[in-house]
Amino acid sequence: MYIELAVFALFVFCYSLIAGRLERAAASGPIVFVAAGFVMGPLGLAWFDGDISRSGLRTLADLTLALILFIDAANADLAILKRQFRIPSRMLLFGLPGVIFLGTLAASLLFDNLSLFEAAILGTMLAATDAALGKAVVTNKAVPTQIREGLNIESGLNDGLCVPILFVFIALAIGSGTEGGSTMLALEHLAGELGIGLAVGLGLTAVGTWAMRWCRDKGWLTEIWKQVTVVALAIACFAVAQSLHGSGYIAAFTGGLLFGFRAKEATHRLVLAAEGTGETLALMTWLVFGATVIGQSVEYFTWEMLVYALLSLTVIRILPIYLSLSASGESASSKLFLGWFGPRGLASIVFAIIVINMEVPEGKFIAMVVVLTVFLSLVAHGVSANPLAKWLGRKEGDKVDLA
Repeated sequence: MYIELAVFALFVFCYSLIAGRLERAAASGPIVFVAAGFVMGPLGLAWFDGDISRSGLRTLADLTLALILFIDAANADLAILKRQFRIPSRMLLFGLPGVIFLGTLAASLLFDNLSLFEAAILGTMLAATDAALGKAVVTNKAVPTQIREGLNIESGLNDGLCVPILFVFIALAIGSGTEGGSTMLALEHLAGELGIGLAVGLGLTAVGTWAMRWCRDKGWLTEIWKQVTVVALAIACFAVAQSLHGSGYIAAFTGGLLFGFRAKEATHRLVLAAEGTGETLALMTWLVFGATVIGQSVEYFTWEMLVYALLSLTVIRILPIYLSLSASGESASSKLFLGWFGPRGLASIVFAIIVINMEVPEGKFIAMVVVLTVFLSLVAHGVSANPLAKWLGRKEGDKVDLA
């Protein structure tokens, strides 16, 4: 255990020294760590034995995603979001259902072994995008502000919205309930997951920010422990919502939005330490993904899986998003950019573990398709982020919608 820990710590240290340089290059952090994990894993140097449980990987991915969602939401510019919500609202209300539908249709046509509901499970799992993998675009000032904030809010909310939909399809796939019962189950999941997540995220953050302010005024909150409060609050929002059978992702994201609103100008200073923690957890997750998941999955990949993965990253995502923005006033290049930058990552990995643990009949097969898609997304979106961001910046300029 200590050898693996030493290797990981030294690798993170070396990467942190040159992270600024690498972020301007084609190789993003996730790509570097997945590649390093694969090289250090059982199929490479065997420094990591690849022995990690599904529950361990899910816990790591869950905590990482919750923290990143909270931080990204807290850093969101609410003044711009108020003016620019037109873009993410269209992407979520019209684009997301379209992505799920096309993903389901393609899976039904390509994979004879999947039932309709299992195909819908796969389509839903890969409709969720990763806010962490999209960070290179969201933080790039070359990208127009309405595009950056639109992608940020969409990627922050769509994985949370996919959770109740996923559980409905899982229940249908394993034959739970009658037809009427399935309808009621769908309504219960949709209302419960979203409602509980929203209530927990806003409620805990409201109390938490009040307590932070009160203790600060009393002189009880030190600068050192102030950095810990954000991490603890983000994880608390996620964990409490999950324990109450709500959406922890919605709780983390809405909690982050409220935190940023309450903290105002102090937000960046308060979340800075949490950002470092989130980045480290994310890189640890990708290292484990490369060392264990990729190495153990390569032999199961098929050409049908590859075709579906490529379709998922292109037509299945881009076409519905492009159509959903047809009356938004955005240019064709902006709509294509928004459609392309829907990277798949931590949320899809968590969904794959959930599907396997809930014993969906073709759960392992579905998980292999997800793993391949996430791997291709890491490479394709990581390599294209900076070049396409610069291209869009030159083409569109920094437009501000005053409507």
